[in-house]
Amino acid sequence: MSDSLPDDALALLRRAGLAGASEAPRARGLSGGVSSDIWRVELARGPVCLKRALPRLRVAQVWEAPIERNRYERLWMQTAGRAVPGAAPAVLASDDAAGLFAMECLDLPLWKDELREGRAEPAFAARVGASLAGIHAATAGSADIARLFRTDEIFYAIRLEPYLVATGKRHPDLGAEFQRLVEETSSNRLALVHGDVSPKNILVGRDGPVFLDAECAWYGDPAFDLAFCLNHLLLKCVWVPRAKARLLECFDALTRSYFTSFAPEHLEERTASLLPALLLARVDGKSPVEYLDERQKERVRRAARSLMGSVRLKGIRDAWQESST
Repeated sequence: MSDSLPDDALALLRRAGLAGASEAPRARGLSGGVSSDIWRVELARGPVCLKRALPRLRVAQVWEAPIERNRYERLWMQTAGRAVPGAAPAVLASDDAAGLFAMECLDLPLWKDELREGRAEPAFAARVGASLAGIHAATAGSADIARLFRTDEIFYAIRLEPYLVATGKRHPDLGAEFQRLVEETSSNRLALVHGDVSPKNILVGRDGPVFLDAECAWYGDPAFDLAFCLNHLLLKCVWVPRAKARLLECFDALTRSYFTSFAPEHLEERTASLLPALLLARVDGKSPVEYLDERQKERVRRAARSLMGSVRLKGIRDAWQESST
């Protein structure tokens, strides 16, 4: 079944020469995203993907975000692709005024799907860490990139507020620590941050990971990216307990490869302090993970609360290994 493609999206494809003047392409809306409309469009030249940001995200709680994040996602992909070739899909066309861009369509497995099936490969996790570090290192200290990605308001609206501020309100006894994390993360401006480094946004390519969905792109603290990704590996231990040992090996491999390539002062401490807060955010924030039941969420909640204030990643990893989660 074909979905209707908006007129301005079709116009973009034609202006860019991706679709012929008389071509009537077939489009199919892709599921799974809460923040954008995404279509796979079949063209005579081959398939492309179109993406448009939504002003209000598809979640239970009210969560609004500026649609100009579509432009910064496009710019992140182009910047990351130059820093680490192949790390992002190629951007084929864009219309910032309409909040649209077209990118290459890659038929590759999602890392999340691989992990769900228990296929947790430390070698691939190491490549994720190396690629992420490569992007951070290539953009670290760049005044030009910092000017291009002045997206503090967007990052606050779609990351700091729904993850840290909202979760702090759910746990008022930890409110001061969550506020400290917001202020610390906001004040460290070191490199280009993706903001949503989750296995659902990483394709398993033959030559390494391909990162998707950079709507949270921001010039800020790379600790957020590293903590965000490691957070998901720990959560997957609860979701896929039979793969717990391999998932923890992935945690180790990703961490080791990242810090081999990029290790600014105090980055590990900031990553470790963010990690338990993000674990708690994924059960009590505005965007809880969909794959944990209430019993599993409570186990994550207890473990995460006990780890708040951590300053070493190994301590968190070892505590997770010893826990019943």
